[in-house]
Amino acid sequence: MALPHSFATIIISFFLLNLHHHHAESTRPPYSCDSSSNSPYYSFCNTKLPITKRAQDLVSRLTLDEKLAQLVNTAPAIPRLGIPSYQWWSEALHGVADAGFGIRFNGTIKSATSFPQVILTAASFDPNLWYQISKTIGREARAVYNAGQATGMTFWAPNINVFRDPRWGRGQETAGEDPLMNAKYGVAYVRGLQGDSFEGGKLAERLQASACCKHFTAYDLDQWKGLDRFVFDARVTSQDLADTYQPPFQSCIEQGRASGIMCAYNRVNGVPNCADFNLLTKTARQQWKFDGYITSDCGAVSIIHEKQGYAKTAEDAIADVFRAGMDVECGDYITKHAKSAVSQKKLPISQIDRALQNLFSIRIRLGLFDGNPTKLPFGTIGPNEVCSKQSLQLALEAARDGIVLLKNTNSLLPLPKTNPTIALIGPNANASSKVFLGNYYGRPCNLVTLLQGFEGYAKTVYHPGCDDGPQCAYAQIEEAVEVAKKVDYVVLVMGLDQSQERESHDREYLGLPGKQEELIKSVARAAKRPVVVVLLCGGPVDITSAKFDDKVGGILWAGYPGELGGVALAQVVFGDHNPGGKLPITWYPKDFIKVPMTDMRMRADPASGYPGRTYRFYTGPKVYEFGYGLSYTKYSYKLLSLSHSTLHINQSSTHLMTQNSETIRYKLVSELAEETCQTMLLSIALGVTNRGNLAGKHPVLLFVRQGKVRNINNGNPVKQLVGFQSVKVNAGETVQVGFELSPCEHLSVANEAGSMVIEEGPYLFIVGDQEYPIEVTV
Repeated sequence: MALPHSFATIIISFFLLNLHHHHAESTRPPYSCDSSSNSPYYSFCNTKLPITKRAQDLVSRLTLDEKLAQLVNTAPAIPRLGIPSYQWWSEALHGVADAGFGIRFNGTIKSATSFPQVILTAASFDPNLWYQISKTIGREARAVYNAGQATGMTFWAPNINVFRDPRWGRGQETAGEDPLMNAKYGVAYVRGLQGDSFEGGKLAERLQASACCKHFTAYDLDQWKGLDRFVFDARVTSQDLADTYQPPFQSCIEQGRASGIMCAYNRVNGVPNCADFNLLTKTARQQWKFDGYITSDCGAVSIIHEKQGYAKTAEDAIADVFRAGMDVECGDYITKHAKSAVSQKKLPISQIDRALQNLFSIRIRLGLFDGNPTKLPFGTIGPNEVCSKQSLQLALEAARDGIVLLKNTNSLLPLPKTNPTIALIGPNANASSKVFLGNYYGRPCNLVTLLQGFEGYAKTVYHPGCDDGPQCAYAQIEEAVEVAKKVDYVVLVMGLDQSQERESHDREYLGLPGKQEELIKSVARAAKRPVVVVLLCGGPVDITSAKFDDKVGGILWAGYPGELGGVALAQVVFGDHNPGGKLPITWYPKDFIKVPMTDMRMRADPASGYPGRTYRFYTGPKVYEFGYGLSYTKYSYKLLSLSHSTLHINQSSTHLMTQNSETIRYKLVSELAEETCQTMLLSIALGVTNRGNLAGKHPVLLFVRQGKVRNINNGNPVKQLVGFQSVKVNAGETVQVGFELSPCEHLSVANEAGSMVIEEGPYLFIVGDQEYPIEVTV
């Protein structure tokens, strides 16, 4: 790999010198069970007792009014028991943020590392990077608590909903459209934040911080054509629930061991998520063995009665959510109506106690009832770990590794460093934190704009191109053209911002907003050489015009790249970093907006013209494919070994189904013993060769598809991602990459009943343009 340009080191060092927030005196963090005080000793303070016993003891001491007061996100203090107030709502989507109520940057610590928005980090296809980021976030969060600037350590992240529709304003918060990616991202994030190892299994009962997987479930519409998430009833098939919407949450719980879940606003098949016993209790707690707390999204309890009409009264709504298994409300509906729900005998005390035991168990696991936290695990994490050189370097690495090179005609990129003159033109060319950081961001340590990044490499002139930011209703095209004529190279920085895509606001148009496209064409025609277009956006944009314009020589997608995105982009454009990111989402053409956003079906329906969704099922034209991304070098693959060329499954019953007069034999995964699945593991070893003259970090994506292309109506994916790894490969070097696959997980598909099945027949493993066959017999 090319070493980071010295400018990056200078930038980071300079900003570290200017961070003064580590020298002030910190205040004491809030905690219970202070052994040094004269307060009475309670069993819930006894660290030798099991956590469940301690929580039960605490709950048993509360009055009814005290109990009810604890069931909302802003839980008041209980002075007679020495229990401080607690705030359940804190945010840490891509860095510790003060977007919730639990974190304050008003003391020793004034800011925290702001990593790239999740969609860009996902494009690295590097779970180890994801883990390192969340581990850093978790340590910075604990440092904020130790400095006395946090009233809660429960963070409502990650967002692991599948990015089903390109218009979704919150797709930027996710790891993209693939369920396996969202699952792996969720597991890596949870393990890092909570203090587990990358592989998992090292987390005991104690939590560094608490992660919360959201939004459970089938939530991916905010506001579309007057229909909002509060009233939307998502009609979802059992098949789509089984292989698209639920797997990320199952992994988050079973593998990540998340300590929190958030139930979503919307209904699924008529039932509000927060009032769904089958979802919260039967599936999460009983099937997946979830043992944490369940919160509502903010205001999600009130809408069950007031907007959805599912519950006839406020008291019924409260009874419904606690019966379903919810533990705490973000909001104050319970504060207003729980007492009457109890007096009307709609809300049993036993359900209140269950919820409180779940809630206090988490607070105990966080070490908040063990006395002075400075003497406990995680107690020595100090302000010096916030905005540290290592954290900023990781933020820079994350931005660099996610950036995707979409076009590079005649190797226009990287641009030369031999003192060229550069014009940086466009509405996002000198963007502030509101663009670079995406949403749910905190206060960055020190943000580097793209203009600042470029000025470290070349003489740079800047022109906004548009009068009103990315909306670009009014463009200064003639002025921009004049600027472009006078320089050696032009970089146009276009795209979206939070006015175009955000929470409560889905997009209505998939092209570039306003006059951005016209600006690109005009400047490209006037420039001395083909121009470079950089896109800052979360969701995909139809840039077909630029893709096929000979005057546009290079296109880069940089998501929302975080506080050091300006440095990262400059390093990529000038060749101090070789881009290797790949798109975590399909980029659709503009006319995809004809498809109703409310149609939750993943599978295509040729009879009605419905094209399906995501690379797994979409049958229409694409601007760019999921997994697409170029590099400044070329890579090739070679199969080194495949443990099985034929896989015979003879355990359990064989079932038959008929499709288009063809009889297909299959096995139900639920009928195969876990030991059977383990004995059938497949191993694949690949050689990855860098055939260029630049080192690079390269994501290797392994797909599987059925070798016999059956009618699309059978509902099986076109292909399915089954594994991915990111590897560093020096120029001319070959490295070995290995994958271990379980047929029960990776060769199975969901049938219409929502059961996972392994069908007999030929399969193909696909890496790049290489295909490797395997035959399955049952």
